[in-house]
Amino acid sequence: MEAAVGDRIIVQGTRPGAARRDGEIVTLHHPDGSPPYDVRWAEDGRVTEYFPGPDARIQRFGQEHEGPRTVVPEPHLFAD
Repeated sequence: MEAAVGDRIIVQGTRPGAARRDGEIVTLHHPDGSPPYDVRWAEDGRVTEYFPGPDARIQRFGQEHEGPRTVVPEPHLFAD
């Protein structure tokens, strides 16, 4: 997982009745954007250090209104 300051992190609850949480990444601990992150949670504004689990995903800053991204594979050219 890789993120940048300003990205949104969304955590889906994995248990029945668990709430969905989301927040803004406000600080990175590593220059490559790997976890952990300091996140300002939307529900209460608290900032906590967060280690994302498999139920978390990153929404890049500026992609809120974009549709799904399609990756077009580059052709692989073999040298003869």
